[in-house]
Amino acid sequence: MNERSPEQPDPRAAEAIAALVSRRLTVAVAESLTGGLLTSTLVDVPGASAAVSGGVVAYDTRIKHSVLEVDAGLLALRGAVHPEVALQMADGVRRVLAIDGLPADVGIATTGVAGPDPQDGQRVGTVFVAIVMRSGGRVVPLELEGDRQGIRRQTVERTLDALLEELRNLD
Repeated sequence: MNERSPEQPDPRAAEAIAALVSRRLTVAVAESLTGGLLTSTLVDVPGASAAVSGGVVAYDTRIKHSVLEVDAGLLALRGAVHPEVALQMADGVRRVLAIDGLPADVGIATTGVAGPDPQDGQRVGTVFVAIVMRSGGRVVPLELEGDRQGIRRQTVERTLDALLEELRNLD
């Protein structure tokens, strides 16, 4: 992400919040490697409360199962860095952050390896981003380069790009 002052939200986040609000959609976020950075970037936008239901930082793999309801067998077999895990996280966060019994319209999840060491047989920079809506979901696989903070920031940028693409496809 480009350096910006605290008063200036990320332009992608601002565009995403505006698109969500104009469509009267809510979003819930499940984060692993980004550790809350994506949710924070979204809520930096004034008026984000009209669209952002909340976020879950599921950094520990066990939280992915116990809170987000990711299949324990999948986690045991494939580990946390896997496209199906990302999909289940995104779908799970929509449901667990339901408001008045209504799941969020959009669920987003990030899972991957920021480093410094490989994880679950995946190299540093391997990331899976999932976006799930009522109509279905998709996973965006990423192979990123850089240090730990750079990979986390790039993941947020690419996730916002993917969200904007999904929202444009609704038109």
